[in-house]
Amino acid sequence: MSENCSHNCGSCSSDCGHRKPADFLVAPNPNSNIKKVIGVVSGKGGVGKSMVTSTLAVLMQKKGRQTAVLDADITGPSIPRAFGIKEKAYGTEQGMLPCKTKTGIDVMSVNLLLDHDTDPVVWRGPVIAETVKQFWRDVIWENEEYMFIDMPPGTGDVPLTVFQSIAIDGIIIVTSPQELVGMIVGKAVKMAQMMNVPILGIVENMSYFVCPDCGKQHRIFGESHIEEIAAMYHIPVVCRLPINPEIASMADKGEIENFQEDWLNPIIDFLEKM
Repeated sequence: MSENCSHNCGSCSSDCGHRKPADFLVAPNPNSNIKKVIGVVSGKGGVGKSMVTSTLAVLMQKKGRQTAVLDADITGPSIPRAFGIKEKAYGTEQGMLPCKTKTGIDVMSVNLLLDHDTDPVVWRGPVIAETVKQFWRDVIWENEEYMFIDMPPGTGDVPLTVFQSIAIDGIIIVTSPQELVGMIVGKAVKMAQMMNVPILGIVENMSYFVCPDCGKQHRIFGESHIEEIAAMYHIPVVCRLPINPEIASMADKGEIENFQEDWLNPIIDFLEKM
């Protein structure tokens, strides 16, 4: 590995021991054009990973960057709901076409293929992993400057498939303040390191609550450990998100594109400088 290695195997032609095995990489659709691919992961469920994914896409699109979201959380897809997408995806001879949100973000999710949003996906791991590959291989992602992949929690089949099959530029880890989560974040970090995937930053969701009456911050889930975790694993970008009922309401109503806050701007700025 070169001393100047950026760990971006997707844009590197060097043949070194740290490169992903070429046999595992899956080529995107021939009609696709994707510049940067960012995975959003969490060690456990319920920390707001999909909310972070959708708001990152919204903020990047507002910057004038053509953005896409690949919903790899096959058994718990929530991205279409957050964006209020009602129509279904369809295909042509060249490949499947993603649905577009109101502001032009391209989205593909299993819920855009099911007859009803509440239909369960009762599939075994290999079928779920193959579906994620199809979303990358068979969907026509045109002129995407940034693609965010919303992955299911944990270190199972889908994260492994994404890390091995897609030339991913890095991941963002989403966590919450509980001390137990530090151990769980460690699992996600070590998996990324095993797969030679760069960790671009960490987001602590539900970090605090601002009282609407006095304006004081309250640490409902305890004191933050994000700085300690970031220092331990040398993670560069750290963002804290408050508990905000308005964001949850936006997602429930399919109006996440009305998101205006600047909490995630440090990560957006970092991604634009990549």
